[in-house]
Amino acid sequence: MTVRKGWILATAAVGAGLSFVMVLVVGVYMVAGNLANGVGQGAVGLAKGSVPAAYRTLVQKWGNLCTAINPALLAAQLYQESGFNPDAKSPAAAQGIAQFIPGTWATHGIDGDGDGDRDVWDPNDAIPSAAKYDCTLAKYVKDAPGNQTENMLAAYNAGAYAVIKYGGVPPYKETQNYVKTITTLQESFAAPVGRVQPSEQAAGAIYFAQKKLGTLYLWGGNGTPEQGGRFDCSGLTKAAYETVGVTLPRVANDQYNAGPHPGRDELLPGDLVFFSDDLTNSRAIRHVGIYVGGGYMINAPRTGAVIRFDSIDTPDYFGATRVTEDGAKALPTSV
Repeated sequence: MTVRKGWILATAAVGAGLSFVMVLVVGVYMVAGNLANGVGQGAVGLAKGSVPAAYRTLVQKWGNLCTAINPALLAAQLYQESGFNPDAKSPAAAQGIAQFIPGTWATHGIDGDGDGDRDVWDPNDAIPSAAKYDCTLAKYVKDAPGNQTENMLAAYNAGAYAVIKYGGVPPYKETQNYVKTITTLQESFAAPVGRVQPSEQAAGAIYFAQKKLGTLYLWGGNGTPEQGGRFDCSGLTKAAYETVGVTLPRVANDQYNAGPHPGRDELLPGDLVFFSDDLTNSRAIRHVGIYVGGGYMINAPRTGAVIRFDSIDTPDYFGATRVTEDGAKALPTSV
């Protein structure tokens, strides 16, 4: 888990002031454009349910704070840091949904909801502060060559001095991986603006799942010999994609973030399809299957049942993910 860097610059107060001016400027232009519930939508929308409903408005609003970020990028950072858990705390003392360390919070934390305090544990303060911190970093490295978003992310990971020194993303493997991780992961949180590219690994994943038809379900099953080759729902999808070189997380709600999200009318065989009792929150997903076409999936449904074909068109259908190798690699190992 990456934690926010603790270096402090004397210009932080000026940067914070400019950030708030920018919010006002953005707000003026948004009035003439696209507004929804008082929140500027900007050019990038969030995929359905990708951000828990409790935080979606905050992420959409503050993700448009400056041109270096967007709502999907901000969502990717929050997911990478805490999995949208407002009570998260790391061994390095990083705190809250945005995983600020105390020194950085003292300098960059803001009263996002205007209630008179700055509470690192309150997403209404922490999410705006995360966006403000990103935009402040972007100002620090604005004169560095290259992509402003990548330079901002590099400054977030390695410090602004390193970006300025090397004239862009520094040659540190950890920093380069972090930049690639967040820019890839944002694709899972962004609403697609066109057709999602087919997955190259889909056929192999389906082939594996088809061979498991008729196998008895096992809660927590990963298909090991000790488990008699049995699976639960996410164990089956994980194993299917592992046969084609793609490593997915173990649980269904994290598998949802392994790529972009095609609409129901755009589904292709090999897409993962998800089900939930809360259609506004991907963190509440409880079931996953592999789409095979014609409105059907292969899935491991429940205790007492076998791996089988089932219709996806049920009231609890949440959405789909077109798994990509880069998307799967970008997922945090623990959130």
